[in-house]
Amino acid sequence: MGCDGGTIPKRHELVKGPRKAVKVDKNAEMVARWNYCALSQEKLRQPIVACELGRLYNKAAIIEFLLDKSADKTAMEAASHIKSIKNVTELNLADNPAWGGDKESIKGDKYDEFQSARFICPVVGLEMNGRHRFCYLRNCGCVFSERALKEIKSEVCHKCGVHFQEEDVIILNGSKEDVEVLRKRMEDRRLKSKLEKKSKKCKSVESASRQDPTEDCPGPSKAKTEKNCIDSSSGEKRRIIFTKSSDNRNSSVPRKVKKASSAATKRSIADSEEKSEAYKSIFTSHSSAKRPKDKCSNWVTHTAYCF
Repeated sequence: MGCDGGTIPKRHELVKGPRKAVKVDKNAEMVARWNYCALSQEKLRQPIVACELGRLYNKAAIIEFLLDKSADKTAMEAASHIKSIKNVTELNLADNPAWGGDKESIKGDKYDEFQSARFICPVVGLEMNGRHRFCYLRNCGCVFSERALKEIKSEVCHKCGVHFQEEDVIILNGSKEDVEVLRKRMEDRRLKSKLEKKSKKCKSVESASRQDPTEDCPGPSKAKTEKNCIDSSSGEKRRIIFTKSSDNRNSSVPRKVKKASSAATKRSIADSEEKSEAYKSIFTSHSSAKRPKDKCSNWVTHTAYCF
């Protein structure tokens, strides 16, 4: 069919060339970025949070994303840099008194006004619809327009009075250049926090190892402690005196050992003349503990202990 009746087809009708680039509607793109969650693609509802790159999310969607530990979890590019709930900040937004509500509840054919927005800047009054640059502070989460921060230069938040620095100002839905700058700041901030945690842990370990319990106890310059110990082989008592000088605390503590008796430690107690008979009768080597063979049966032991 076709090409009959004297029709002459043109080249673009017969040969297919490269496809033209699809133009994205700017109004639709702004609505998607400023009115919908970057993770779940649902409408933004309070509470609203923002990441360190300036993207907007529903807090419920972020919590569900972090709690999902399944193996088949899809990798989301919009939330790949969010590792915990501390990586996002809940925004303190100012409502727009001229906001008429969601457009879904309005019936009939009406013109969609893209200029109107749900939130505004509390200082200048500009609407947060994507046509003006907005930013938020990491310390408190208050949202302002960039014009307000430039016109009223201050190191204190205009809404809550919290101090902030230039690094704490994060652009919301910024350009590619803004996102690259914010990503570099985020990486530097996380690396710095890791190094601080490691240094604190090392300092705590060193302080615990250096801590000496003897130095914590206050006392006189020269302290003497006496300790009575019993020799296991002979049962004799020894008195040990420990002395500690105040001049050299780190030096080894000298010891003086004094024996209570001059008798040899290996001498039998039964042969000792210093011990009384009552004391000697306790041991099995005493003559009272021994019985003659005619009075001992074969199955009864002749001593107080069993072999």
